[in-house]
Amino acid sequence: MKYLSIICMGLAMMSLSVSSCNNNVKYQAEDYTQFVNPFIGTDFTGNTYPGAQAPFGMVQLSPDNGLPGWDRISGYFYPDSTIAGFSHTHLSGTGAGDLYDISFMPVTLPYIEAEQPLGIHSKFSHDRESAYAGYYQVFLDDYKINVELTTTERCGIQRYTFPKAESAIFINLKKAMNWDETQDSYIEQIDSVTLRGYRFSNGWVRNQKIYFYTKFSRPFDSIEMDTTAILKDGKENGVGYIARINYNTNENEQILIRTAISGVSMEGAERNFMAEAQDDNFDSYLSKVRETWNEALGKVEVTTDNLDEKVTFYTALYHSMLAPAIYGDVDGGYYGPDGRVHKSEGWTNYSTFSLWDTYRAAHPLFTIIQPQRVNDMVKSLIAFSEQNGRLPVWNMYGCETDMMIGYHSVPVIVDAYLKGIGDFNPIVALDECVKTANIDDYREIGLYKKMGYIPYDVVDKYNSDNWSLSKTLEYAFDDYCIAKMAEEMGKKDLADSFYKRSLNYRNVYNPNSSFMQPRDSKGIFISDFKPEEYTQHITESNGWQYLWSVQHDINGLVELIGGKKRFEEKLDSMFTLIPDGNEELPIFSTGMIGQYAHGNEPSHHVAYLYNYTDSPWKTQKYVSEIMHELYKNTPDGLCGNEDCGQMSAWYVMSAMGFYPVNPVSGEYEIGTPMFPEMKIKFADNKIFTIIARNVSRENCYVKSVRLNGEVLTESFITHDHIVKGGVLEFEMTDKMMK
Repeated sequence: MKYLSIICMGLAMMSLSVSSCNNNVKYQAEDYTQFVNPFIGTDFTGNTYPGAQAPFGMVQLSPDNGLPGWDRISGYFYPDSTIAGFSHTHLSGTGAGDLYDISFMPVTLPYIEAEQPLGIHSKFSHDRESAYAGYYQVFLDDYKINVELTTTERCGIQRYTFPKAESAIFINLKKAMNWDETQDSYIEQIDSVTLRGYRFSNGWVRNQKIYFYTKFSRPFDSIEMDTTAILKDGKENGVGYIARINYNTNENEQILIRTAISGVSMEGAERNFMAEAQDDNFDSYLSKVRETWNEALGKVEVTTDNLDEKVTFYTALYHSMLAPAIYGDVDGGYYGPDGRVHKSEGWTNYSTFSLWDTYRAAHPLFTIIQPQRVNDMVKSLIAFSEQNGRLPVWNMYGCETDMMIGYHSVPVIVDAYLKGIGDFNPIVALDECVKTANIDDYREIGLYKKMGYIPYDVVDKYNSDNWSLSKTLEYAFDDYCIAKMAEEMGKKDLADSFYKRSLNYRNVYNPNSSFMQPRDSKGIFISDFKPEEYTQHITESNGWQYLWSVQHDINGLVELIGGKKRFEEKLDSMFTLIPDGNEELPIFSTGMIGQYAHGNEPSHHVAYLYNYTDSPWKTQKYVSEIMHELYKNTPDGLCGNEDCGQMSAWYVMSAMGFYPVNPVSGEYEIGTPMFPEMKIKFADNKIFTIIARNVSRENCYVKSVRLNGEVLTESFITHDHIVKGGVLEFEMTDKMMK
């Protein structure tokens, strides 16, 4: 099995005790990092990266193949055979090609250089490449250089092992890929081992600023600076810096490079360096980041004899904790959306919020396993809103990208408040939620409030996509969240107003077609509506997939569709209506089961909706199928974009045996557990144990459920049940329990 060989190679490099290459490690019980395979999702449509990162770390130090393209949005695509640098920032599983900041590339002379965009590069083989949580290693075949990467939260640590040769290390700040383009850069030499500088760029993130401070373990033999004018509209706009550090290296000589980054200043990067990267021992950093990952991963303990499934689970848990990412210096300084430097006092600022995706399962998962970070994330969202004028939609590096729709910071804030997490100011939080929901000139919110839906014949001023139907449904859910928070805070009038708005989903339901359907400004439903078609009115989905986007009022949706029996029949059609073989599906429609598309987020809660019918066994059937068939311990083991943790968080939650259909309800619908036993561990030594007797791929049906010894009479458990500790016992069978 290839992954076992990767594990053993990585462990051997760290001089750990391994009795043989059969996974028998001396501290196997505690070392969860060995069960993480960062190559999962680097092939097909996952768009993940295999490099090193601390949990939620600001640095994502990972290899770049050097070629652009949708498959290479994370910088790395498993089928490729070239590496053209190791850069310090990456996005996990998005559809946006940006970052790749502060790129290093070691070579021996003469080096190999192709035409741009590939440039200086080397061939490599997966046979001499390995990775686990916090560590990445690859052998550059053309130069016989072994590269190892690890990180702290704000610093990248690289160890290069050279042959005897004339060698060089390039720092290329001009290099850019995909949507990203360098606007300006700078490198200056501080002393014989130290450089600092910055890279400013435009791309998906506008006016992105990354500063760095880097120190080499050996004085430079010599250094050369190459500068190129960056032209825009025929005028010089900035300078592209490339530094070449030259060495005569001996056989197996190692050079350690420690690089801190900052969004604030070169001085901020130096402060980060002094706080996190003064040690010159690579193995020491690796040991610390493994400890950090073991603490994070160890919050969930899985018992199983199936190594592949164990690796799949812990890799999903790992992927769920790569974003949001820390975006602030050790002194609290961070760059805000107003173009000013701000300082967090007593909390850590976070960015890279893929909220249209992650509000569904990733953020609810954090309320269970990372409540302190949830508090800081909420404070980050509120601070961003105060500086930007509205809550984030999809923000990163002090920039609002306005990718996707809704105002889904709201459910993240409301969920934390309703669960009693954190010490953020609820009055300020609610004010920012209400303010955002009432910006009339932003993405047709005014029309939505006035008409109760967004008419498809009105052109969006800010977005080339129409997405009118999806916006209506997403706004309605967010409005429900605001109503819940207002009600809990005793603000009845405000709650009533937003509860009324939350029912706007009903205004786009067409009883004649039995689908949510776009309407024009005269109230007329669009003609020739075909629910299986992908149109400009629905966000990355079709009418089948968005019909169910009423997570806050499933009972109301059941009533609209015609009762439990009709609702179940509609769900059955969703999962069995196979697309025409001649139909070319869009790139986001992957992981298809009938019209259900697990590769994109609007479908993620739908399999659990059979719990609202008389056939909950169908939830168990489809959830089991998705977990076993669409998540694998292989590079193509994700059926769709990872989307900053949401794809993996769905698996983590579902493997536990429950899922948050309504992410702010505090309720988790029962599905089907994946493993014989799981334990969720809390800081106060409480443990929530999930036992699944006789569970297997065939025994995926739930015969009975007991919570703390009592028969569970509802189709859900609550957040309080989990965090108070206890035992959830499933009796599994291969018989459908009707």
